[in-house]
Formats: sequence, C-alpha cells, structure tokens
Amino acid sequence: MMILRHIPFLRAVLLHSITAFGGPQGHLGMMMKTFVQQRGDITEQELIEYNGFCQLLPGASSTQTLTLIGYKRGGVSLAVLTLLIWILPASVLMAGLSFLLNYFDHTQNPAHFFRFIQPMAIGFISYSTYRIFGLSVYNTITRAIFIIATLSTFMAFKTPWIFPLLILIAGVATNFSSKRILQKGVPPKQVKWGNLVIFLVLFGATGYLSETATTQNWRNRKVVNVFENNYRFGSLVFGGGDVLIPLMYEQYNTRPQSKKIQENKRDVLKIKKEHLLIGSGMVRAIPGPVFSIGAFTGGMVLRDQGKLMQLLGCIVGTIGIFLPSVLLVLFFFPVWQNLKKYAVIFRSLEGIHASVVGIMMGSIAFMLKDNILFGLFDRNWLSLWDILIVFITFFVLKLNRIPAPFVVIVCLLLGVLL
Repeated sequence: MMILRHIPFLRAVLLHSITAFGGPQGHLGMMMKTFVQQRGDITEQELIEYNGFCQLLPGASSTQTLTLIGYKRGGVSLAVLTLLIWILPASVLMAGLSFLLNYFDHTQNPAHFFRFIQPMAIGFISYSTYRIFGLSVYNTITRAIFIIATLSTFMAFKTPWIFPLLILIAGVATNFSSKRILQKGVPPKQVKWGNLVIFLVLFGATGYLSETATTQNWRNRKVVNVFENNYRFGSLVFGGGDVLIPLMYEQYNTRPQSKKIQENKRDVLKIKKEHLLIGSGMVRAIPGPVFSIGAFTGGMVLRDQGKLMQLLGCIVGTIGIFLPSVLLVLFFFPVWQNLKKYAVIFRSLEGIHASVVGIMMGSIAFMLKDNILFGLFDRNWLSLWDILIVFITFFVLKLNRIPAPFVVIVCLLLGVLL
C-alpha cells in the first residue's frame, strides 16, 4: 500500500531521470522545478539545505539529494526506490555503450566515430575546474593547497595513493588556524558514530577481499576487484563526476602501465585510454548521474571474459559506485544537526575542496600531455584538432548557450566527417 501511495512521486522521479541533463547544477534546477514548484514534495529551503549537506559528503551529490527527497517523503524504503529509478536509465545506457564498443573494435575503422569525444571530455573537466576554482580557492592557504595539489598530481599521477594523501593533508592544513571559521555556540558533547561503522567496515572489507582475491588468484576475482574499485571511488570522491573520471583514468590506464605493476606482472583491471575518455564524454550526453560511468567501466574491464561476465561487471560496477553515496547520506543525515555545529568540519572541507580543484587541474595537465601533446611532437596534424576541440568545448560551456548534449553530438559528427 505504501508503494501505491507514492506512485505519482516515483513517476516524477522516472521522468526526472530521463530528462535531467547538465550534471549536478542542471539536476538541482530541475529538482527545484519538479519537486518544489510543481509537486511540493519539499520546500525550497529544504532542497537548498539538502543540496548543501550533500556537497559536504563524497559521492554523487545529485543522487544523494534526490535520495534525501525520497527519504523525507517515505523513509528508507522509498529512498532506496527513488535511488534505483534515478540511476537505472543512465546505468543501462552506459552499460550498453560498453557492449557497443565491442562492435566498433571489430569494424574496419574502429572508434573513429568517437574520435573527438576524448578531447571534448578534457574540455568538460577544464570547464568544471574553472567553475569551482573561484568558489574553493580564495585565500592564502587554499591557494597554496591548490598549487601543491596541482604539481603533486601532475608529477605523481601514476602513484595510486597521491589523491587520498593530498585530500587528507589539505583537511588537516586548514585546521591550523581557527580564526577564519570560528566555533559558534557549544557543540554537542557526544555524536552517535555507530551508524558509520557499517560504511567503514564495508570499505575495509572490500579492500581486504580485493587484495586477497588478487594475490591468491581466486576464480572470477576481477568481479571482486570491480566492486572494490567502484566502492572506493564512491567513498573518496569529493567534487562529483569530474573528479571521479581522473581517478578512473589513473586506476584503469596509468596504473597498469606503472613500473611496479609491470615488474610484479600483476593482472590488474585496465581500460584503453581512448575507451575510457569515450565513456567519460558520452556520460555527459545522456540524462542522469555522471557516476553511471561505473556501469561502463565495470563492463569494459570484464569484456574479455565473455558477455555474461561483462554484464555482471556492469551490474557490480553500478552497485559499487552508488552504494557509498547512499550509505553516507542516510547515515550522516540523522546526525547532521549535531555535526554542523563543529567548526573543525568546515575548516577541513575548506582544504579538501581546494585540493580537489588542484587534483583536477593536475589531471587535466597530465591527460593533455598523455593524449594530445605527444601527438604534436610527432607532427600528427589531428592533434591540432584535439587541442581546438578542448578550447572550443571550454568556451561553448562558458557561454552557457548550448546544452551539453549538443556539444557531444557535434563532436560525434566531426569524428565521422574528419
């Protein structure tokens, strides 16, 4: 009976999931129109508070915000249904793309249709970095963190622990001064942290099982690796899909080529860089969460094991990447009223956000070097087109007059014509 009572709401969520283009910023505007103005499920103030709260957490912020709307309306069960309906269309489309690339790889002219999606993806990330730079880098300490994070990311991009280390150090660094963000009022003496134990246990357990499966060469161990990678991404990514994609690039393309991995001859998960950038570009052309790229990468890393295993990879990748977002938002939200009284939380986030911008900037520089600049040194004239696409994508998005899906369509057509 509860489900029947909420069918109109779930129908609105489904319509939102197939029409919500434009990333988290676009999603928020559509939520305001659908769930505040048209339906009145929540108030404008509640939506702004939910969105602000979700911005403080790692994971998919628009997914978390919509999940909270379902939670407010019908508790945990409706929140889970809301999540499933929201992520399903985009995840199915991205899973289908991983199978579509199987076909393109066996054609006479493989992946030329997606030729300019790769530089377009770099243009998207560049624009996102530009947008959040002014919000996150605004004083001496955040500028210093930004510069250090940019240089460290560029120079140590092949080192897997560089990203969490930078985020941790930045969060500590901005707490050395208590003058910028003062403690207001008396914080609560006790916060019930028990709800977070499940999230942390899962985080530790997936890492242990993934490493054990690899070292002991379990049968179908790569399925465990897929879940661990995606659960880790969903647990550590601050800043949304544009931060997620550089992390995936490092995990699936750069890390397998590192000296340590090659010396140990470990059969790690890997994706060709052109395929990964195709996925990161196409995920922006479809409605729904950018984190649905987890379905694509999950399928791509297992596609050499047959179609059933590829499909399993898509499913496991989707579950793994969205599960932390839901656990965090549903566990943290009940204690949010207490947590937000701690100034130390906001001081840490000040540094974390600045380091995220630096990581994005360093990742852009590395991807430009890795994908385009080498082509210029080899006098490959198509690399000039790549650079042009990066700049055109950036300025078109900056003008904010052409929707993102049309940018993708134009780049696809250029791949056919040139």
